[in-house]
Parts: sequence; structure tokens; C-alpha cells
Amino acid sequence: MEGMEHTSNADLRADADAVLARLVGGAPGAARLREDQWRAIKALVADRRRALVVQRTGWGKSAVYFVATSLLRARGSGPTVIVSPLLALMRNQVEAAARAGIHARTINSSNTEEWETVRAEIASGEVDVLLVSPERLNNPDFRDQVLPELAAATGLLVVDEAHCISDWGHDFRPDYRRLRTMLTDLPPGVPVLATTATANARVTADVAEQLGTGGSSDALVLRGPLDRESLSLSVLRLPDAAHRMAWLADHLDALPGSGIIYTLTVAAAEEVTAFLRQRGHVVASYTGRTENADRQQAEEDLLANKVKALVATSALGMGFDKPDLGFVVHLGSPSSPIAYYQQVGRAGRGVEHAEVLLLPGKEDEAIWEYFASLAFPSEELVRRTLDVLSRAERPLSLPALEPLVELRRSRLETMLKVLDVDGAVKRVKGGWTATGRPWTYETERYAWVARQRKAEQEAMRGYAATTDCRMEFLQRQLDDEGAKPCGRCDNCAGARYAAETSTAALDAARVDLGRAGVEVEPRRMWPTGLPSIGMDLKGRIPAAEQAQPGRALGRLSDIGWGNRLRPLFAPHAPDGPVPDDVAKAVVGVLADWAKGPGGWASGASDAVARPVGVVTVASRTRPRLIQSLGARIAEVGRLPLLGAVEYAADAAPVSRSNSAQRLKALHGLLEVPPALASALAQAPGPVLLVDDFTETGWTLAVAARLLRRSGAQAVLPLVLAVQG
Repeated sequence: MEGMEHTSNADLRADADAVLARLVGGAPGAARLREDQWRAIKALVADRRRALVVQRTGWGKSAVYFVATSLLRARGSGPTVIVSPLLALMRNQVEAAARAGIHARTINSSNTEEWETVRAEIASGEVDVLLVSPERLNNPDFRDQVLPELAAATGLLVVDEAHCISDWGHDFRPDYRRLRTMLTDLPPGVPVLATTATANARVTADVAEQLGTGGSSDALVLRGPLDRESLSLSVLRLPDAAHRMAWLADHLDALPGSGIIYTLTVAAAEEVTAFLRQRGHVVASYTGRTENADRQQAEEDLLANKVKALVATSALGMGFDKPDLGFVVHLGSPSSPIAYYQQVGRAGRGVEHAEVLLLPGKEDEAIWEYFASLAFPSEELVRRTLDVLSRAERPLSLPALEPLVELRRSRLETMLKVLDVDGAVKRVKGGWTATGRPWTYETERYAWVARQRKAEQEAMRGYAATTDCRMEFLQRQLDDEGAKPCGRCDNCAGARYAAETSTAALDAARVDLGRAGVEVEPRRMWPTGLPSIGMDLKGRIPAAEQAQPGRALGRLSDIGWGNRLRPLFAPHAPDGPVPDDVAKAVVGVLADWAKGPGGWASGASDAVARPVGVVTVASRTRPRLIQSLGARIAEVGRLPLLGAVEYAADAAPVSRSNSAQRLKALHGLLEVPPALASALAQAPGPVLLVDDFTETGWTLAVAARLLRRSGAQAVLPLVLAVQG
């Protein structure tokens, strides 16, 4: 028997290596599986076990599931189902599978017109691999109609980027938790493979437990060393954002091959892209705002080396596969060393050397704090949402539910997905409904996760500051027992980059970042669902009650004026007169506005008339700032300061909430005093409406509506900052 088993394993190994050769495009016998790849494949194919593979990016995790798929299909198994987080990964995987003769199809939000065809192909046995986005798992039609038959037919279930399952991890995604249901419905003996490159010991244990592999004698956990021998890590500290952008412009061409420049915000990505193009570099922007077709084109251009770099947010994270990616630069530090390791892991997968460079910025921690504020809501808000759903006579869609709770749509949707996994709510046709099942708010768990986030931030500060090996530092953050000095990073081998920048690039960066002015689009439509909270407002805001397009000095999330403005708006910043440099810049914005398209000094036939007065919006937190700003504008523009839109005497505080709830709070909160109304009635033209900053745009919309109803011919909003 032992000899037969040995022969069987030898034959299986030979078959596996042959599939690998086809996958990588080599001649038979030209490729051989790593030992742990073979161990995983044997566990899946011969033993039909469940396996969790934690291995570095570029190790070959996808080879495990494609080779296993080919072998299982040859033995009569059903199709492999791969739960995969990003469309970029899906496109890469379909192409890779085809090389090995594996027919792969996808079901995701971008190909709904193909779903029926794909289902028919699965039923007829034509599909070897089906890639499914995690969001599909809880789509009611997919969950109730497709998922049961898929689970019954599945020959292998693969969970890619499995750290997303764990809310202890850096990239928790509630949709992934739906895998519990699919795992429960799998027939006995169906193998399961979970893979990730970015899991520390705590996340590994959590993922293993959730997949049903933790503590089981039948489980196989393969965890390898995480050192990436092709990567050379460096940190370069530069004085400010202008120096960092200038350095990039000066040194980008010297970086090997093509690569990725990561930024922390969409605004920064767009700023850096525009500046680098201005300096003659061929780059493209890739963010959550980028249209899907443009994203795909950007990916293809990078793969074909038609661009030097993609300037990207974390939207380009997991799944982008370019083996010869030569560099990853971070303009700003991610808040987690685990997330950082994952992003830099995009580089150097198929080349001997790749450069990884971190350019930390002073604004990084303010951006970390902003994203941390979007964590799981308080128990009070969760209970209120459950109460609203339980009292509803029918399922409530997100647009219908949003006005009834004080949460923005993105946070509301994430919260509902967690509650769905916990069994407290259920997504059905038409929206969400409460199940009535008991639910416990895991206060200690959420507090622990928050503390972990703080610890990760501290570790990222430590990474930037350490004088020890940087790769070893990252490995230890991932609990890699094999962590040791790499001999390649700037601390091990000496700095490879000097901080010098050319005068021309630095001057250009300063001009670019110092350029003030952001257009502020007015609100034109009332939010949905207002009648349900007692407000008889819906549809389009009448043109005679709208504000005109306005201006802001800058965005709080950008790396130009945002860096100057953020301290003014910090939670405990003292109130005081507008700083001279800020006031001077606002005057410059007004001058550009006047001369620009549609401006009162442009001479255009459709230009708005010149403002005839200044009106401020009262503030409870920064009254001196706004009052002084309004006075300076009035003085420079030789305009009368007409007064302020005031708070009603019994006005309650306005919470930072979703549009409907904010609008409900503002309704009746602001008022035009009689003296201001009298001045407006006599004003022969538009007025400038001055406020400190805008986030949702509803304060400006409500104030403009009041001013228009009080006789203002037009309202031109002017604020210091835009949030976002």
C-alpha cells in the first residue's frame, strides 16, 4: 500500500508540474512547484482537505488554485469558485487561467448582461473556474437562486485575499463574512483554499477559525517567510509637500521600469498626476473616482509600459498583477505596516530588483484620523437603525433608510452588512429588514480593533523612524518567525537617494501647490426621503432658490492649501482672526474667479453680475474667523458687509450626518435677521456668502435659499475649505 501511495503521489506531482508549465508558458518539465505549493495542492486534490496559505506576494498562490483546479476537473470535480475582491484581479486571473487551458468566467457588477450565459455554461459543464466578487454573495437574487446550486456543484472553493474576512485585519470587508453560509452549504469532502499575503498571527488564527480550519485536525496551515528578496526599501524625509513633489519630478525617470505612486487621498492623486504631467512625465491617475473604463485603460497602459507610473489611491490595491513592476513610491504614509507591506508587494514579483520608497508627510496623521472616524458606529446609532427597520411595514432600501438614521450611506451600508452576517438584519428584494433575532454590540471587540488601529499607526511611525532593517521590521509586524536583516534596505546597505531637488522643479511645485481655488458645486436636488421625516421637499431645488457655483481656497484633503488649512479646522484649534496669508490667498481666488469663465469681470455674455455686498454665515465654533474673513473681503472689494445669516435663538447643534438628517436639522435653524433682509431688498445685485468650510453643501444651500427668498438677486458662496 505504501508503494502504491508513493506512486500515486508521484504521478499527481508530475501532472501538477505539467499544468504549472502550461500556466507559466514553458515547455513540459521546465517548471516545478515549490514544496509548499505541492503540499497545498496534494491536500486539496488527494486528501480533499481545507488549507490556509499565508505566503508573500509573488510566491505563487494563484498557481496553487489553478493547478488544483485542472487536476480536480480531470478527476470529475465540479468547477472551482474563486471569491475575489477586485475586478483588476479577475481580469488578470481569467487570462492566466486560459494559458493552462482552464476556461474561467466571472460574475460581478460590471457584466450583469452575461450572468445568464455564464449560468448556462456552468450547468453544461463548460466552466472550469468562476470568479465571484464578495458583494455578489449577499445580493438577494444571487444568494437565493445562484449560490445554492453553485455550492452544490462546486469542486473547490477558493477565498483569495482572505485577510478581508477578519475585522482584526487592515482591510476588513463585511461581504466576505457571507462565506460562512457558503462553507456550511458545501457538500462533504469539497476542498477549500484560503490565500493571503498580509496576515499576522492574530488575523491568520481568525481567518482559519472562520473558514472552519482553525483547531481542526484536518486543517493545513502553510505559512512561509515573508521577506521579498527583490525589494529594496527606503524612507526619504523631505521638508514639505512641494519638496516631495519636486523630488518625484526630478527622480521618477531614474526609477527602474514602470511602477505605482500611492497617495493617501483622491485629491492628492489628482494633484500629483497633473503636476507630473506638467513636468513632462507620462502618468495616469487611478482612484475610487476613476470611471471603470478609464481604470481598465490605465491598468492596460501600465501593463504595456505605456506609462511610467499610475498615481493611485488604495483603490489599486489587491489583485493588480504586473510581475515586472519596478517600483512603488508612497507619497504619504499608510496607517498600517500590514497595508504598506501589501501595497509594496505589487513590485518586484518577476524581476531581480525593485525600488520601494516612502516619502512621509506632515499631513499623514490628520488623514489617518479622518479615516479612523469612519469606524463602526456607536451602539446608539446601531440600535436606532434596528428600531427603524423593525417598525417598518416593508423592507427599506438604502435611500429610504438613510433619512431616518444619522449615518451616511457608505457607513450605513457597511454597518448593515455586518448586522446581516450577525443575523440581526437581512437583505431582501426591495431593501433591508430586521429579523428580530437578539443581537449584542461587541463593545470590547470594537474597542480592541480601535486600539489595534492606534498600535498600527504607532508601528508605521516606527517604520519611518527605525535605524534597523526595514524589511525585518515589516516581517515582525506580520509575525514572521523568519524575520532577519535583509541587507538591501537603506538602513542595511546605505541610502541610495539624496534629498536634493532642482530649483526649477521645486519652484514649479510651490507654484502648483500654492495655486488657490476650488470650484464649489451648489446643491441642485433635495435628498431623497425628506417627506418620510416630515419635510415637504423633493426633486429639483427651484432655480430661483439655488446658489450659484462658488469657490473655496482649497480642499482639506489636498497636499497644497489643505496642509495650511487643516490646523485652522482641527477639533481644538483656537478661534481667531483669519491669518494674513490665508486672507491674501482668498483675495487671489476672488480675482481669478472674477476674470475666469462666467466671472463678473470676464466680459462673457452669460457672466454673473459683480457682487454688491458680503454676507457671512454665523458660526458657533469659529465666529471670529468667519467675521474677520467677511470683513477683509468687504474691505478689499470695497463692498458693504450686509450682515450674517444667524442661528435661531433655540437652535440645537447640527450633527455631521447624512444629507437628509443634516437638512432636517438645518431646516428652521438658520434665519435672515430683519436688518439683513432689509439690506438685501435694496441690494442691486448678487451677494457673496462667506463661510469657513463646506462638507455636504447643505448649510450653503439652506442659507442661499433663505437669502434668495429675502430678495438677493443671486448668491455666490465663498468658503475657506472643502472637506473631501
